[in-house]
Amino acid sequence: MSTYQQAPRVALQDAPEITHRHGWWWKGLLAGLLLWGLSIVVTIVTLNTNLVPTLILVGSFLVPFAVVLFAAERISRNFTVTHLIVAFFVSGVLGVLGASLLESRLQATPLLYFGVGLIEEAVKAVLLIVVGRSLVPKTARQGALLGATVGAGFAAFESAGYAFNAAITSQGISLASLLQSEVLRALLTPLGHVLWTAVFGAALFAAARDGRRYRITLGVIGVFLGVSILHALWDSMSGIASILAVVITGNAVPALEYGMLRPGTGAAVQELTFAFYVVGLAVLSVIGILTLVGLVRRRHRRDAEVVDAHYAGSA
Repeated sequence: MSTYQQAPRVALQDAPEITHRHGWWWKGLLAGLLLWGLSIVVTIVTLNTNLVPTLILVGSFLVPFAVVLFAAERISRNFTVTHLIVAFFVSGVLGVLGASLLESRLQATPLLYFGVGLIEEAVKAVLLIVVGRSLVPKTARQGALLGATVGAGFAAFESAGYAFNAAITSQGISLASLLQSEVLRALLTPLGHVLWTAVFGAALFAAARDGRRYRITLGVIGVFLGVSILHALWDSMSGIASILAVVITGNAVPALEYGMLRPGTGAAVQELTFAFYVVGLAVLSVIGILTLVGLVRRRHRRDAEVVDAHYAGSA
């Protein structure tokens, strides 16, 4: 019997307790939904503007924090829930601050979104490297979980900012705009920042030497550039969808030269724009998910050996 076949017996004795059977992440998500719904009802009934920050915080952190609970049930036991929560909040705050400082220097050019994608993914990558130093053994799966946590922290604070901006209008506070922003961000967060940083985390940890020390390989750099491009395309999808809709609606192009659209053309362009936008986001999400699954599965056997060796050595 090979060493690889014998090792799991030791790993089973010393591996972290499997807590995900309790499913606290979805229970926390449901509880958060109830609290968010209750906050909406009370705010509408009382018209108390002091509750607006509560709505923003609960709505913006609901899905991202569920990601933290999901990771907590599956992460290595040497990286506690406290570590994860600290990583979530520190990465979130420093991430949006760092990205804001760097993005303030960007110019309004056609490459603006690619600059944003590179900056935000770079900031999250640096934070992931820092907070993940003590996480051992480093495997693709563990990197994906910690990467998702870092991405969730960034998404939570960014979503809170978007919700705040949506709520402030020239007519005062718009509860409808606030809720619309929170719902949209909540639905897209797992397919945006969470997914992109999880992909990079999986690649970074998979390349680690002996499951302990980071190695920045060409593959890791390639994955980083890939998720940055996905990020840029995601942010610019609205504009891309509009251009495609105008081009495909044949009579829209010549009509625009005269500053007007033929009857019915405007509605057709609007419908096509929405369709292309949804399809575009779906395609980018599928690419990200398949990349993540591929990274984890391809490294599964090697990661299993790293885990077994780690727990056998600590026995």
